[in-house]
Amino acid sequence: MANFDTTADLMLELENQRLQRELRARLAELRSCRARLVGAIERERWRIERDLHDATQGRLVALAMSLGFLEAMLPDDPGAAKPIAREARQAVAATLEELRALSQGIYPSVLVERGLEAALSELCDRSPLPAALEVSVARRLAPEVELAGYFVASEALTNAAKHSHALEVRIRAWQHERLLILEVSDDGIGGASPGGGSGLRGLAERVEGAGGALLVSSPSGAGTTVRAELPCG
Repeated sequence: MANFDTTADLMLELENQRLQRELRARLAELRSCRARLVGAIERERWRIERDLHDATQGRLVALAMSLGFLEAMLPDDPGAAKPIAREARQAVAATLEELRALSQGIYPSVLVERGLEAALSELCDRSPLPAALEVSVARRLAPEVELAGYFVASEALTNAAKHSHALEVRIRAWQHERLLILEVSDDGIGGASPGGGSGLRGLAERVEGAGGALLVSSPSGAGTTVRAELPCG
């Protein structure tokens, strides 16, 4: 057991022990956060693989078959080939749209090229619900911060369209001290739960992986507000 000559030595040792405990707790928190982030990334990868297999791959197989029929019919019956050519053209357009949506989900090009405000504006334009946008961010932020904010808005809009029965939704993004704060609010039925299978748990893990926190307020009958607070330096 250590011997201490002075009260100052004892206080220094106690402070060292406190700092070591805090460091161990912080390391444990970082390991846990990393594990949650890896899990969120893996689920996202699985979702993209599923979408590619279930939708896009099926369309491409059907398109290849249609083109085979078209090739066989052209020499002998050009008239019969016309509707097949039309269906094939429509299938190409639908597949391109699906691939565009998937690529946007991975890392939207507008976010890279023009920043968070432009990416959020595009989200609002594509939203099934009327969506109002208010952004007050004076500068480009770190890519991981902008991406986390974008996915908060994207997932919250998707949830509102699927589950909230809302008439409209509002997105706000602003900086407060060293935080990017992003809120998505709807006027729907409320009752959303982070553990209820609505995608909020994975979203919380993504935000925590960026060093932030996700807050959800969803009283029954009073709409839902999803708020992300992300460190932005």
